[in-house]
Amino acid sequence: MIPELGHLALIFALVFSLAQTFTPMWGVRQQSAAMMHAAVPLTLMVFLLTFVSFVFLEISFLQNDFSLVYAANNSNSLLPWYYKFSAVWGAHEGSMFLWVLILVGWSLAVAVLSGNLPTEVRAIVLSVQGALAVGFFLFILLTSNPFDRMLPFPAAEGSDLNPLLQDFGLIVHPPLLYMGYVGLSVAFSFAVAALILGRLDAEWARWLRPWTNVAWAFLTGGIALGSWWAYYELGWGGWWFWDPVENASLMPWLLGTALVHSLAVSEKRNMFKRWTLIMALFAFSLSLLGTFLVRSGVLTSVHAFASDPERGIFILLFLSIVIGSSLLLYGLRVKDLKASPGFVPVSRETALLINNVMFVLMCSVVLLGTLYPLVIDMFGLGSVSVGPPYFNLFAALIFTPLLLIMAPGQLMRWKRDSLGRIKWASAFAGVVSLVAALLLVFLLSPEFSPLLAVGAFISLWIVLHGLSDLRNQTQNADSFFAGLKRLSLSYWGMQLGHLGVAVCLVGVSFSTALTESRDLRMAPGDSFDLENYHFVLQEYRLVRGPNYSADEGVIEVTKNGRFVSEILPQKRHYTARSQTLTEAGISGNLWRDLVITMGEPLTDGAWAVNIQVKPFIRWVWYGAMFMAFGGLLAVADKRYHLGAVARDGEVKS
Repeated sequence: MIPELGHLALIFALVFSLAQTFTPMWGVRQQSAAMMHAAVPLTLMVFLLTFVSFVFLEISFLQNDFSLVYAANNSNSLLPWYYKFSAVWGAHEGSMFLWVLILVGWSLAVAVLSGNLPTEVRAIVLSVQGALAVGFFLFILLTSNPFDRMLPFPAAEGSDLNPLLQDFGLIVHPPLLYMGYVGLSVAFSFAVAALILGRLDAEWARWLRPWTNVAWAFLTGGIALGSWWAYYELGWGGWWFWDPVENASLMPWLLGTALVHSLAVSEKRNMFKRWTLIMALFAFSLSLLGTFLVRSGVLTSVHAFASDPERGIFILLFLSIVIGSSLLLYGLRVKDLKASPGFVPVSRETALLINNVMFVLMCSVVLLGTLYPLVIDMFGLGSVSVGPPYFNLFAALIFTPLLLIMAPGQLMRWKRDSLGRIKWASAFAGVVSLVAALLLVFLLSPEFSPLLAVGAFISLWIVLHGLSDLRNQTQNADSFFAGLKRLSLSYWGMQLGHLGVAVCLVGVSFSTALTESRDLRMAPGDSFDLENYHFVLQEYRLVRGPNYSADEGVIEVTKNGRFVSEILPQKRHYTARSQTLTEAGISGNLWRDLVITMGEPLTDGAWAVNIQVKPFIRWVWYGAMFMAFGGLLAVADKRYHLGAVARDGEVKS
């Protein structure tokens, strides 16, 4: 009965989302205040029905209702309850359900928190959000229904959740990533509203900027968490692998980053209006493209959920409708947007324009590298693999000048500036960064490493320019601390975000250049030395989990005779799926990680073992967290809460 109620609630959610799509839009056309205001209660009903339906699906999993095809294929009675809970979004049907739940959640947030918007703007935004929800409700109900029954013979036991997903990462990573992915729909809806109403000004940018920052922060955190999950769960010891599905999340992040910066120009200088619009449209369109790539079965990846081309056709059709209609609207209405005032080459606007161009260029490179093999294969022209060498080369060529320009760019003034004003600050930063980088290379690496030198130089270059800007912002105050108090939260968000870039770059360059790895044959009693660490294999033992058994190595680590850690790598065998999984043993701190993985069993009680010492690897994720928190901090700025516009279009006092 519970699954039927969940299915019924989902159908009613579709009905109300249709009403949410057409009622407020027709109200705008007819200038009916009642119909426009109806957008809020309709959005609330859609969310409540979707949430109730999702809760019923969760109950079915927690109660081991294996009469559901989806539960039978992705759960098991021996699975811990928290994995049963997250197993709901551990495969295709549930992950799409989570997607639409978060989508209607974002719609509800706009409805509840947008009382400062003009009524027409809010009505159109919620109408567009409703239209997007209709597409996904239809997709779930017609092609990916998680409430389908296994009739006439229900399964007595479930097949279990994919062992790779039996991890804390599944509980938090998909919801966090989808909050960013789907949150970009709000930027898309605001862009459509601006095109329909012909209203695109600094006030529009001020409305949109907090929503975009929050979505971007969630997307940043979600990607970082996915990187961390792959690092420790897959046992590969890396932080990014250029997997096609990783690229699918990276592309909207790149355009989202460009959008965050272009919105700053639109708000401050009422410029880049057309560019900002197209960034908002394409950022969410790339989220839909990523959904198509993951759900269609066209990609082979450890991250991919589905392998059903029929589902892919539905998403491709929906993607074509969304992108095609939005671009058609843009083409019809963009001529009505007034041209922006000019600016000189040396100005903050120019720096941010370069920023945007570089991010779009990198997004194009990733898009080409991801889709090119698919296109070649589709036309029967052979099999082509585009791997890390391609992506790493272009990432270095594009991001190096971008980061070098980003640092002095934050020192530049709006509208007009001169290089003479900032040359001494940049000269000082350049000299100090160069000397410090060469010193770090000498101290940390036995031989010269260009990657290490460049990474250290650019990271210090960014930090020193940030400190210089902080000094400039506080020098006219009565005291340094008085100057700090008057700085806005938006400014602190920018500083924290740029600091995060520098920290992340340290993690990327230092861990890549300084990692030491060894493949060994180790039996109990064997020892090995690597980077001043002494590893001793104490024993191999059999351990049992709730739904698996594992061979576990016990390895004691010392340094200079002092105990450091006991590391416990495992080779797990999951009974229900007859699947074996490597579980890396990791001992980490701020400065380095010790990573040990078990390979295959050898003769005489020995195993193949891989030992890695990875300096500064965690800085990759610390930096990403700084960036995400910086985006959230900027949203708390008071200017996004004061001077709001009333529903009737008049400015509040």
